[in-house]
Amino acid sequence: MPERIIGLADEISTLVSKRVGDIHRITMTSKLLAMNASIEAARAGQAGVGFAVVASEVKSVSDQISKIVAGLQEGLDPRIRELNTLGDALIARLRGTRLTDLALNMIEIIDRNLYERSCDVRWWATDSAVVDCATRKDPETSAHCSRRLGVILDSYTVYLDLWVMDLEGRVLANGRPDRYPAATMQNVAHTAWFRDALGTSDGTEFAVADIAPVPALENRLTATYAAAIRENGETHGKPIGVLGIFFDWQAQSQAVVDGVRLSPDEKANTRCLIIDRNHRVIAASDHRGVLSEEFALHTDGQHQGTHMSAEGLLTGFALTPGYETYRGLGWYGIVQQRIEQRKSKGRPNGLPTSTGLRSAPRPAMPALTHA
Repeated sequence: MPERIIGLADEISTLVSKRVGDIHRITMTSKLLAMNASIEAARAGQAGVGFAVVASEVKSVSDQISKIVAGLQEGLDPRIRELNTLGDALIARLRGTRLTDLALNMIEIIDRNLYERSCDVRWWATDSAVVDCATRKDPETSAHCSRRLGVILDSYTVYLDLWVMDLEGRVLANGRPDRYPAATMQNVAHTAWFRDALGTSDGTEFAVADIAPVPALENRLTATYAAAIRENGETHGKPIGVLGIFFDWQAQSQAVVDGVRLSPDEKANTRCLIIDRNHRVIAASDHRGVLSEEFALHTDGQHQGTHMSAEGLLTGFALTPGYETYRGLGWYGIVQQRIEQRKSKGRPNGLPTSTGLRSAPRPAMPALTHA
């Protein structure tokens, strides 16, 4: 609808200019005819006096029409410009709101997904096979645990692998030993997520690492979640090991950014991203810049809104709102769209530098243990 308003304004402007031009040409012809008639009347002497009066009146009427047309054009031009400006602002607001909504929807899907991961790691850390593995640390118990983890992985296909570590960081069991045989040779004591998991106060807490490739998992990008395995599987039991779960971030996040609801025409001009709290790109619909690009996001201290660049890029952004008990990691959903130039205006749909879409500042988020 707003695009149609702008289209009509352009059509009216074109039509008015054409008709005004037509009237100018007609009045010019009338003036020329009146001038020629005056000349011929002068040649005719006394016999042409009456004709000269008519010629003079024709010229006077033509002059009046010219003034009316000039006044009409003078009055219409600023109003048409204002109509274009208002229409442009409306389009900017609607488009900006849509991009922001898409960005929010995208990060909410991620939040809900990762909330489930945080639940999984805390739940599975109490599984009897996992607790027994960390307690006994013998080959038979580890083999049984690996089989148990494999059963979990058969149902939860979003994971690359699950590892059980002892207090020294040695991997005792993993769910896919055939696919990832190097896992059982790992010692993860140096990783922040392992140390943070051991440092949690009870079984309700967990640790999470930044998105990163894991060499023992064929360098696949993972979101690593970890929880302490506690004595007898009790919430307040003494830590006896760590369970680490490796979410297949690359595949799952790509499905989210690729699944943003865009029209076929929009897809070619739109980039959908997930960026972390340091504005590092961790998922991209165009597959570019993942873990290597730092996105220049201008939020003006707001948790969602839009920004228009001088290059004609309109960016809708939304900060993670969290989900249930999952507070989020300070990530943003980003939907960036290149705005096509309007030929009649020579500018990107008349969009201002900022659309003015701003929401109330988001309160500071509580600290979350992460690596």
